[in-house]
Amino acid sequence: MHIGLLTDGAHPGAPCGARRWYDRLVQGLPGHEFTEFALPAPPAARPTDPSYADGARRTGPVPGPAARRADGRGRTPDRAARRRFARHFAELAAALAVQPGGTATQADRFAAGLHGLADLARDHADLPALLRSEAALRLLERACRAPGALPAAHAVQVPDLLAVTTHLDEALRPLSLDWYGDGAPGLDTVDLCHATAAGPTALAGLLAKRFFGTPLLVTEDGPGLRAHHLDRATTPLNAPARALLAAFQRALAAETYARATLITPGTAHARRWQERCGAAPQRLRTVHPGVPAGPFLRVPDAVADGATTLVWAGPVEPAKDLAGLLRAFAHVRTAVPDATLRIVGGPGDAPDAAAYLAHCRALADRLFPGAPGPVRFEEPAAPGAPPVADAYATAAVVVLSGVDEGFPHTLVEAMFSGRATVSTDAGAVCEVIGGTGLVVPAGDPRALADACLALLTDPARRARLGAATRARALELFTVDRHLTAFRGIYLELLAHAHPDPAPGTPHPFARPAETHLPGRRGDAAPRTPPTDRTPSWAAPGPRRRPAATGGEAR
Repeated sequence: MHIGLLTDGAHPGAPCGARRWYDRLVQGLPGHEFTEFALPAPPAARPTDPSYADGARRTGPVPGPAARRADGRGRTPDRAARRRFARHFAELAAALAVQPGGTATQADRFAAGLHGLADLARDHADLPALLRSEAALRLLERACRAPGALPAAHAVQVPDLLAVTTHLDEALRPLSLDWYGDGAPGLDTVDLCHATAAGPTALAGLLAKRFFGTPLLVTEDGPGLRAHHLDRATTPLNAPARALLAAFQRALAAETYARATLITPGTAHARRWQERCGAAPQRLRTVHPGVPAGPFLRVPDAVADGATTLVWAGPVEPAKDLAGLLRAFAHVRTAVPDATLRIVGGPGDAPDAAAYLAHCRALADRLFPGAPGPVRFEEPAAPGAPPVADAYATAAVVVLSGVDEGFPHTLVEAMFSGRATVSTDAGAVCEVIGGTGLVVPAGDPRALADACLALLTDPARRARLGAATRARALELFTVDRHLTAFRGIYLELLAHAHPDPAPGTPHPFARPAETHLPGRRGDAAPRTPPTDRTPSWAAPGPRRRPAATGGEAR
């Protein structure tokens, strides 16, 4: 099967969840051919690797494709193209500026405008130039001033209109790429589009489904719309621009969820967000991310009964609330004076991550003066630094202190290591840990300290929880389980993507192989009558139906 992976152009070295699961699929499913179609990054964020200059690349075990144009340039728009643009962009702008009500008319107007712009771009018009034109500004302003528009949009000014149209130009850039059968092999040659997120990342998949009928699979480990809202809250934009951009992201996510053939959230937390955005429950299937277990399974089952080391691991950024952990550890030291804390991780991807790490170091020096102190900061990437698994081997308790978590990969690593854990209730933490660890409210240092003390002073309980966490992680979060799930999903989507060759003929791969058990009740194949050479256990007749095939044994 030829699978087109739609990504956001992240560099292979970037520590992002999408890059991790993409690499696992390419390496773990060698029977498929993968082509990565990466959206072009903004000029300031483009990596220096030449293979990332084209906006689309073939990766994995197959050679790279010919360069594809990613600048979005087409012929200069003529009068007819400008009239078409005005008609379609007015529909899209009206859908963004109107009060949110979830009506079908609003969604239909957005879809009509979006796909109309896609058709215009496919006719080789210079869509980016049109989106940056004065006509686009006037159309957007007219929608904001219309009756029934968003209250925040009524106050829109020229700088806000410029910010919104600039963002739309970047988000709608997939409409202008030459991935749709206009020369170089593109999405018209793939059997399935697999997008790493909804929204702009999946936009090319929406067009491939519309133009060629290609099935679209959307995978989100975390709720992408929520991440957008958090990012926009910290950007220096005025209220009208933020409201319009939020409306665009909501509408594009809803259109993606409505058109996708199947959506695979990584957690129930992400699934709830997708359902709120209009995803149909029957097209949602939770597939937990797979975490490599190898180095962590080699960690010894337990540490000495007198161990008092707490370990925290992960990228250091404000959402991880290391400051709260340090304050909690101050309470722990009051009750257990010989307790120590190892913080293993470097600056994360947040813009202020490096400054936050410096702040946490200064806070640790202030709370625990003297050298050497009980708090040790370590960066796994530093020369000579031990791997994270070695840090877990010294841990009596592993702590997760974040106030905003998606899928907690570091928590799963601690579970593979067989360590008792104390976590804050954020994101998918409760879903991941189940009943095998202690969970406290986020942002409450005293509750975090009390839970750590409960485990530090009870070695038997630590051992029981550590064994339970490892068993749960091996059952739910291994890479093999992740790959098996997507192997079956790929075959299922391919089976349903094509019509029956003849009326009544079943689709290939439409049901999992384990449901086709010869001789079971409901099997379409006729039973073979017994002969003298048929063993007695293979002869047909009344038998007890194993519970594994469904139903009670009779």
